[in-house]
Amino acid sequence: MTHSADPSGRTPRRAWYHEVTPRQWKALSAAWIGYLLDGFDFVLITLVLTEIADDFRLDTATAASLVSAAFITRWLGGALLGAMGDRHGRRAAMIASILLYSLGTFACGFAWDYTSLFAARLVIGLGMAGEYSTSVTYVLESWPARLRNRASGFLISGYAGGTAVAAQLYAWVVPAWGWRWMFWIGVLPVGVALWMRRSLPEAGDWQAAAAGGGTAPRERPNPFRPLFAGRLRRRGNIALAAVASVALFCAFTPYGAGFVPWSAAVAALCLVAFAVQLGGRRGWLLYVSLMVTVFCAFLYSWPVQALLPTYLKADLGYPPAQVGDVMFVAGFGAMAGCWLAGFTGDLLGTRRAYAYTLLASMAFVFPVFAVRGSLVGLGVLIFVLLALGQGISGILPKYIAGHFPTATRAASLGFVYNVGALGGAVAPVLGAQLARGMPLGRALAVLTFGLTLLVVVLVGCDVPRRLARLVDRQVPGDHLVPAADGDAGTQRVGGPDAARGESSAGAA
Repeated sequence: MTHSADPSGRTPRRAWYHEVTPRQWKALSAAWIGYLLDGFDFVLITLVLTEIADDFRLDTATAASLVSAAFITRWLGGALLGAMGDRHGRRAAMIASILLYSLGTFACGFAWDYTSLFAARLVIGLGMAGEYSTSVTYVLESWPARLRNRASGFLISGYAGGTAVAAQLYAWVVPAWGWRWMFWIGVLPVGVALWMRRSLPEAGDWQAAAAGGGTAPRERPNPFRPLFAGRLRRRGNIALAAVASVALFCAFTPYGAGFVPWSAAVAALCLVAFAVQLGGRRGWLLYVSLMVTVFCAFLYSWPVQALLPTYLKADLGYPPAQVGDVMFVAGFGAMAGCWLAGFTGDLLGTRRAYAYTLLASMAFVFPVFAVRGSLVGLGVLIFVLLALGQGISGILPKYIAGHFPTATRAASLGFVYNVGALGGAVAPVLGAQLARGMPLGRALAVLTFGLTLLVVVLVGCDVPRRLARLVDRQVPGDHLVPAADGDAGTQRVGGPDAARGESSAGAA
């Protein structure tokens, strides 16, 4: 269908959704369903934790370690399944990811004690980390370049939708059938996601990179090559991975009581050592600074996500039904915020949208925790706060992925994001520690406000890219939307993968 020119002689631009082909919509739909299941499966443990603790006779600290179990393996799952996506294609890695976390979820329903449930949560962590890195790169590389913030926001809204669905199901499934049925029900839609993904085309950018730009096919990328260059380094990094895993286990379970600071320090050093090797001489500072940025993003967002139900019950005295209503509103607010973030990111540029939206969210932090006696007022404020503060995370994948070229994008994003996601395990502990010296609501407000401001500075001032240019002056602006995002200094002109043919940020 052609458009007639207006009196000024200009041709009207088509509506943005006409620029997206049916195949691209299908790619987003399939990835969105998988991500909704990811959100559903991940929050299940937080909803049924008290029931599990009663059944298995666990104390509070031991039961809470079941939540942290998924974080212990996230860094490894994001890196391994991301590398699979870089080497064998995004679609295959997405399917492997969803099979992993659905298998882990199903196994949770059959757990007979703490150890078996903990092991199943480790599997969930592997799968959900891979789901993030591979689904994000698949959708971003499939959609038109100028709409990639929108694609990111739409996709991540699936996670918030999954948490809202889980909150509603909990109210009638667990009292009637018990906590195990929550895990079994969570597996049922997996067949739909796998069926949709089976017939998906491969991501356009990855196909173009694999084809070598129309010449001879390129050698398949191996993002982990720097870790296995020589027998000594290979053995050393295998030992380093084992040490990191044990240190994280000690840091986030009761078995490490008394050694948590030391365990956390050892784990951090091991993960930074991997980042330095993967980034190489010119890219290591970019990897480390992005890890810190994501870590801070989790620190500001996860205290509210993890401790809001406790605050509603303990400080405000709301019964479970009202807590469920508020959590549903919170989940829907985050979901709507992801949609808004996508449009805002395409309009203003990723960094500007991120910084301005977080600044706006800060106006609602203290009012949320000042409301007393008005469920409606609290619901409205929670909706707005999460729509702005949590919803902006809808374009976090676009922000991170734009730093890496196609050949190493999934593995780099998977590693950087999921190491930073350890902030999600630290945040509730930090919030609880602050609450020892002040009311829980005030502790959550102080933590959220302060760390939100820190993330505004890190992202808004483009700190990771500026630091990267200290060791490599040729760091490009945005690999995903070259010369179009308007965010970073020197943009390079070209197609969606203009960075192809350049050395990656992780080149040695």
